[in-house]
Amino acid sequence: MASSDVQMTQDPPSLEAEPKYGGFTRFEIELEFVQSLANPFYLNHLASLKLLTDPAFVAYLAYLQYWSRPPYIKYLNYPGPTLKHLELLQEERFRQEIISPELVQALAAEGVKASVEWHKEE
Repeated sequence: MASSDVQMTQDPPSLEAEPKYGGFTRFEIELEFVQSLANPFYLNHLASLKLLTDPAFVAYLAYLQYWSRPPYIKYLNYPGPTLKHLELLQEERFRQEIISPELVQALAAEGVKASVEWHKEE
């Protein structure tokens, strides 16, 4: 693993009873956030706020990798792009390049193409 890569250091939240934060459980808050990573325009926004260069935020992205495993994966509405982008966000180069409008457009076009291809009847 390269020195710019990150690893998960905390355990994911339990699916059992949790305290509420603003009326939502930690599970609900993290689910909402991790699903937002499917949107390449949101990734660009995070980069524009310089969050993707903040070591604490990068560590949080590494922690969120628990969503790629059971039982959590079943809660994702768009597991393909969500997990793909979460995996890409583990790479420093991607975190630097997502600021590029060209990369954002390419990811958005790829997502549209995937949804069109998925719906085609054979």
